[in-house]
Amino acid sequence: MSVGKILVVDDQRNMRTTLAMMLRGSGYDVDEAEEGKQGCELGSTGAYDVVLTDLRMGETDGIDVLRQIKREQPITEVIVMTAYGTIESAVEAMRLGAFDYIQKPFTEQELQVKVQKALESRRLHGQVQLLAQEFRDKYHFENIIGRSQAVRDVLGRVVKIAPTDATVLITGESGTGKEQVARAIHANSRRADKPFVMVNCAAITETLLESELFGHARGAFTGAMTARRGLFEEADGGTFFFDEIAETTQTFQAKLLRAIQDGEVRRIGENRAVRVDVRVMAATNVDLAQAVEEKTFRKDLYYRLNVARFHLPPLRERREDIPLLVEFFLEKYNRKMKTRTKLGDGVMERLQQYEYPGNVRELENMVEQAVALAAGGLITLDDILPEAPRTPATTTGKTLADLVDAAERAAVEGALRTSEGNRERAAEILGISSTTLWRKMTRLGVSYDARSQSS
Repeated sequence: MSVGKILVVDDQRNMRTTLAMMLRGSGYDVDEAEEGKQGCELGSTGAYDVVLTDLRMGETDGIDVLRQIKREQPITEVIVMTAYGTIESAVEAMRLGAFDYIQKPFTEQELQVKVQKALESRRLHGQVQLLAQEFRDKYHFENIIGRSQAVRDVLGRVVKIAPTDATVLITGESGTGKEQVARAIHANSRRADKPFVMVNCAAITETLLESELFGHARGAFTGAMTARRGLFEEADGGTFFFDEIAETTQTFQAKLLRAIQDGEVRRIGENRAVRVDVRVMAATNVDLAQAVEEKTFRKDLYYRLNVARFHLPPLRERREDIPLLVEFFLEKYNRKMKTRTKLGDGVMERLQQYEYPGNVRELENMVEQAVALAAGGLITLDDILPEAPRTPATTTGKTLADLVDAAERAAVEGALRTSEGNRERAAEILGISSTTLWRKMTRLGVSYDARSQSS
């Protein structure tokens, strides 16, 4: 594994090639740019930790390269190479943001010391930026909004569980924020600087899921033209998050259990095991204990996953969090769309009355749409929620779960009728996998016999 990625920019071929060879000999991943314009283009991509550029080149010189890179990629470190008698230019480069300069002729040792210090600075800046931006805004607690006791309990458990390597099971309805909790646990763990890899088990067929996770050897199956590492190997040292874990088959569950217990995976078509150090987290909106009873989920895998359990309540059970969430999403999308949209009279009250079958995700979508469509910078009742709030379950005699089950049953039966009992086609119509369709049919008590329908 390389210890840093470096771009060498110099219009003198011999010098450029020699520098690249010296740096590659120390284990660095090195690219070359033969003139300043190419150096600007490559350096601005953000693909490099350090750019080493000659000061005097053709039409686009080292100062131009420095300016462009620092404007586009401020945390990329730039070292300028100067010839004797151009110290004034080197000082100007430092003023413009160069990390350091090195005067020709220089020794390999001098170059290595400068590059190593630049890499250390780059890594430090990268960590600070991660903490200040992604870690804080996208992966940390700021995306778990609320003051309810339920939210405080979740955050308290995150702080306790995150430093351990315990496997984590996160349950709750769709849209309650299971992925955000998983990311918060990862961000507060000792693995925070390692990969967080996520896969949605319901979106991939069993065959593709196994290949995606474990990788495959060349020729292992039709289309496997080259060998490929699996996502488990990509997550080595970090965290692997299985979303919708209940949508996997028992055959796959057995292979996953073995990988978790043994800490190793075997690529499809290979006998050699590869060691992996991965913390596993999983999420589901299904009652796994019931799935175990119904023999659709392996008991041993359930117990292996259910070491640290988090249950996220639906939004309708923590209505005191709705105003905070609305303000959070309003600020987020005003910033994104460069608007100053506000809530009109009665909007917040209406939002607090709604049942939110899609939970926090549905609320966010509502606010985003309202910010985009609101006229005159004011969100009205028609913008945010044109339909009346759902009638509470107590007045209909049915719970929300009963209503959802009835709607799902009607949709499944309709798709089966349209496909004349072909489950693969029915799953395509519904936009779900055939495994998910089978589970829904089992849970809802749906069966279909094409012969009885035609008689």
